[in-house]
Amino acid sequence: MFTESKRRNTMQGTRGHIIAVARRLFSEYGYLGVSMSDIAEKLNISKPALYYHFTGKTEIYEKVLDEVLAALKLSIAEAFNEKTSEKKLHRLIRDYLRFGFREKNLIKALTLKLSPPDRRIRKYIIQSREQIARSIQPLVEEVFANKNLARIVDSKLMTSLLTGMMDGLLLEQSFFNERIDLEKVPSQIMSVLFSQNESRILKQEG
Repeated sequence: MFTESKRRNTMQGTRGHIIAVARRLFSEYGYLGVSMSDIAEKLNISKPALYYHFTGKTEIYEKVLDEVLAALKLSIAEAFNEKTSEKKLHRLIRDYLRFGFREKNLIKALTLKLSPPDRRIRKYIIQSREQIARSIQPLVEEVFANKNLARIVDSKLMTSLLTGMMDGLLLEQSFFNERIDLEKVPSQIMSVLFSQNESRILKQEG
């Protein structure tokens, strides 16, 4: 019993190490830029040894995305701990961008749908994108409700607009390697979101 338990723990530890190494490779080079040979070489093991633990690159990539999605959702959830809705949104934007800069290609796959030509992975990424949007939308609704803008705002559309703005910054940073002030940018994004809708309500009431 003890030996079997120890063997399972060792297996889990080995799989965890493989996923951690693969995560770094995928983050740097993307799904298409990494092969099973690359992962095995980085781990200093043979390809057969790697296939002993995983059926292929797709399974490893899914496990990596599982970790990335869990970490991103935790980061989003932690933003809700701030005291005011605006501080919550500011922190969410800041942490979302910081996470995206760190994860590079992985976060782009999740947020920009830069999916590889693998139906299984593409479906996973689309579903993950929807999960991220659903976790952000309640905060968007809270912010606009507190500003008395809820009646003119489509929260789903605003969530899409918000994530689109953040994803655009991540893409620009990736292409041009431009530095972004993570303390100022969230306020600028919030200003754009609010000013557009405040202008609309003033016109309706004018």
